Amino acid sequence: MNHFSRLALLSLSLTLAACSALQSDKIDYKSAGKGPSLDVPPDLTQLSRETRYAVPGAAVTASSFQLGQASTSVPTAVTSVGDVRIERAGTQRWLVINRPADKLWEPVRDFWQENGFLLSMEQPNLGIMETDWAENRAKIPEDFIRNTLGKVLDSLYSTGERDKFRTRLERNATGGTEIFISHRGMLEVYSSTQKDSTVWQPRAADPELEAEFLRRLMVKLGVSQEQSKAVLAAGTAKSSSRAATINGQPVVQIDEGFDRAWRRVGLSLDRTGFTVEDRDRSQGIYFVRYVEPVADKAEPGFLGKLFGPSKKDPAPLKYRIAVASQGEATTVSVLNANGAPETSANAQRIVKVIADDLK
Repeated sequence: MNHFSRLALLSLSLTLAACSALQSDKIDYKSAGKGPSLDVPPDLTQLSRETRYAVPGAAVTASSFQLGQASTSVPTAVTSVGDVRIERAGTQRWLVINRPADKLWEPVRDFWQENGFLLSMEQPNLGIMETDWAENRAKIPEDFIRNTLGKVLDSLYSTGERDKFRTRLERNATGGTEIFISHRGMLEVYSSTQKDSTVWQPRAADPELEAEFLRRLMVKLGVSQEQSKAVLAAGTAKSSSRAATINGQPVVQIDEGFDRAWRRVGLSLDRTGFTVEDRDRSQGIYFVRYVEPVADKAEPGFLGKLFGPSKKDPAPLKYRIAVASQGEATTVSVLNANGAPETSANAQRIVKVIADDLK
């Protein structure tokens, strides 16, 4: 086959691919493997593992992985099968399993690998694992040429999307484990009107993807396919949260008690791309890193990442996210690095991001 014929075949295959319907109802991930990292702002990097978690009544370090958390609030929507229970608030869901966390680590690890992911981070002492960036190949159209030639041209097809997932395991006061899965996504877009180059930019987290992987994890842990689908579809939970201003300071108000609000804020921070450097549950404080957005700034592509971050990238800012409750009402506010109330534009943006995610 001469050069012209190869170009014609490639052009035809790509044209047919663009005209085919996407199989959005399927999930078939393939890891990006050894490709360059897609970790770009908003601040998706992982810092030191020396994060400490203080639990009321006792000082507990993350390295012990004994994350005792009392749960006294009545959940708004709970459905269980055997020793596996799913809880839901708004768009957030998580599993509660009556098994020790150290007995669940390996099954959860195997689960992600069986679903086509490589793990870019594993920290059993923190109860955190994170996949690398992967592509859902089921979204690629099945056209005549792809079906005929199979893997010969398969590498030429791409959805222009990448996903990664963070899993957090936390022990509760009864000796069971709570499992949280948060999604982060990237989208490849043209960087010029000539459409001759592309860059990767963050896209919104997908709660339905998170829910589907929680359902699949339930199956991995012994729940049948039929039961897992019934549990996931059972009811919807309404959660009342809103952005507000108190004494000139932007805050998020949540109509829930501390235990549940603390869990939900932590999941929201994971999902929205903040880097949590430390936690102090006894004080209701998350110590986070935040990158101030830059207008009209294109994120670097694969080749750009090979040469490291740009010197023009904004330096990350450090804040404290304070979770304070009185009865069944909780207020979430932003403090600066010294613990003083923050009223800046960044604080307003952070509050809006958390409030929007908690809806």
